[in-house]
Amino acid sequence: MGIRHLPSLVFVALFALGPGDLALAQARAAAGAAALADLDGSIEALVRTVDPSVVQVFTTGLAPSQGVVARQSELVTTQRASGSGVIVDASGYVVTNAHVIAGASRIRVEVPILPAGQSLLARRSRVVNATVVGVDDETDLAVLKIEATGLRPLPFGDSDVLRAGQMVLAFGSPLGLQNSVSLGIVSAIARQLEPDSPMVYVQTDASINPGNSGGPLVDTQGRLVGLNTLIAATTGANAGLGFAAPSNIVRTVFDQIKQNGRVRRGEIGVRAQTITPVLAAGLGLGRDQGAMLADIRPGSAADRAGLIIGDIVLMLDGKPIENGRQFHVNLYRKTIGEVVKLDVLRSGKPVSVTVAVTERVDPLSAAAAVADPRENVVPRLGVLAVTVDKTLASMLGALRAPAGVLVVSATAGAFDADGDGLAPGDVIHAVNNHWIGDLAALKSAVGAVKVGDSIVLQVERQGVLRYVAFMVE
Repeated sequence: MGIRHLPSLVFVALFALGPGDLALAQARAAAGAAALADLDGSIEALVRTVDPSVVQVFTTGLAPSQGVVARQSELVTTQRASGSGVIVDASGYVVTNAHVIAGASRIRVEVPILPAGQSLLARRSRVVNATVVGVDDETDLAVLKIEATGLRPLPFGDSDVLRAGQMVLAFGSPLGLQNSVSLGIVSAIARQLEPDSPMVYVQTDASINPGNSGGPLVDTQGRLVGLNTLIAATTGANAGLGFAAPSNIVRTVFDQIKQNGRVRRGEIGVRAQTITPVLAAGLGLGRDQGAMLADIRPGSAADRAGLIIGDIVLMLDGKPIENGRQFHVNLYRKTIGEVVKLDVLRSGKPVSVTVAVTERVDPLSAAAAVADPRENVVPRLGVLAVTVDKTLASMLGALRAPAGVLVVSATAGAFDADGDGLAPGDVIHAVNNHWIGDLAALKSAVGAVKVGDSIVLQVERQGVLRYVAFMVE
């Protein structure tokens, strides 16, 4: 009965509207359509503006063959892959993810030709060779250099002002599908994926898939606010959980690599710990939240400035500190030589302390500082390496052999049967059972191996010896 009467009820309701009501409804509908058309046109114009700055990155390298092989020469096979990148400097600098170029012996970049063509199938482009300027594994970022003119760099935005709910667009080549764009919002900011890592990400529901890595995440002003880096999914496909490196971290890494060829990280020599109710009750802190300095390294900048264990950090450079993670994240971007101000609570009394940021000391940073890309590269291994001298040996700790060559960075080349290649921090002790005392000996030994023969490296990694074996192409 009710279903049969529904049309007549609707009919009566419609005719109950007066002429003024109908005109208002029509005006609202027309305004809504106009607003949608404006939004559609704005997004289309934004895509046209950003697209010339987005590139596709092609890599070629060696990988271990799968399964049983008939001949020794088939133990390794050529592997090709692709990812995305973004032009950030008109002189030819491209930023991408470190994992996009990992293991690559050759890198090429597809660059749009300006002005853009009108083809509906593909944009006009050219492919050029790229060289690696520097890699920062800690942030999974890499800087490439291409020799090309007429490039359009994408301007950096300020990722610190991003808020959940803002509209963003993800550009790149997902699954190798060149020149793709997806629309979404910022799902969360400062998302930490590993408990002890100072690295944070911008989370977005804009569709990101394999191949999007290294492409830009862009705000509605056409500014780079993140670099698409990873997804969280059980199937390998997008599930609405995409993560981008914040643009402020990307810009810091790019600037340092462009200037120094590596990232020099700062520290003040402290370890902050989140205050929990249990911790507060046990220590009688009088407050059950915030961050407390659990360790001050003797002789560090913090030690010299007068900070002590047990200080409760209230603010860092005027920003309230809610937990230990936030403290380390905010300190992470500080550059060497910069002075930071800490407002702390000590024995119930407020104290202000200024601390100069000093360079984080580690063997790789020290080695990278003296490594010359022209002199210290070993092309056949795809690594930058330095001789382990007395200074480096003391920093590396007790080595299994008294001499060797330290791998500073690795972008290509040598894989063992498990698919693992040489990694920064590896110390090469021998080549084909011949002990290696310095970089010159390593270059000589590797250079003497003929194409098609095997190279077996004895490598020390984190105190454990292993062999890395591969064929010379």
